[in-house]
Amino acid sequence: MSGAGISAESGIKTFRDANGLWEGHDVMEVASPEGWRRNRELVLDFYNQRRRQLNEVAPNLGHLSLVELEQNFDVWVITQNVDDLHERAGSSNIIHLHGELRKARSTIDESLVYPINGDILLGDKCDKGAQLRPHIVWFGEMVPELSRAAEITTQADAVIIVGTSMQVYPAAGLVDYAPANIPVYYVDPRPSINYELSRSGNLHVVEEPATVGLPMVVKKLISDFV
Repeated sequence: MSGAGISAESGIKTFRDANGLWEGHDVMEVASPEGWRRNRELVLDFYNQRRRQLNEVAPNLGHLSLVELEQNFDVWVITQNVDDLHERAGSSNIIHLHGELRKARSTIDESLVYPINGDILLGDKCDKGAQLRPHIVWFGEMVPELSRAAEITTQADAVIIVGTSMQVYPAAGLVDYAPANIPVYYVDPRPSINYELSRSGNLHVVEEPATVGLPMVVKKLISDFV
């Protein structure tokens, strides 16, 4: 389960960072259906800029460590991030809870999703003639991949949480679907996690950034299970 912290080490500014991602915009202006209805051009420009930034960053050692883990285990990456750094690192099984920057979708048919590399502009339309929008889950919208992520979590033999405070729901609730007796590793330089698991003895906190902590956890898992 990964969040903004792992991408931050590649140079992607974190969600709601005071001097970062939203760049002076009220979050509801650029990440809500209401904002989209008020000013489509602003919203499109905002995500176009985010998409361009992906060309300036690369996966880091944290992302690559998860690929190493996949060489020994059946690994699923459930991410809150909308970038494609897990894909570019080489992870095979990725669930994007909050959507993907490199995709666009129809405003009248959510099943019409298109891969993109460039900008989405006013007048760009789906096969049914409706304006395209960013394939991002905005505030107030359903999280389509949540049930699939929960089902996968129920089958876990171990869980790694990295780069997220696990304070924002519904993503934060996913760990509750994990079997009660499995180890959970929480990698964060400033851990703030607080839930039942922390009193169960199964939670292992690694107070390191992803690029340091994930290689440590991967090495331990390979040592313990392989």
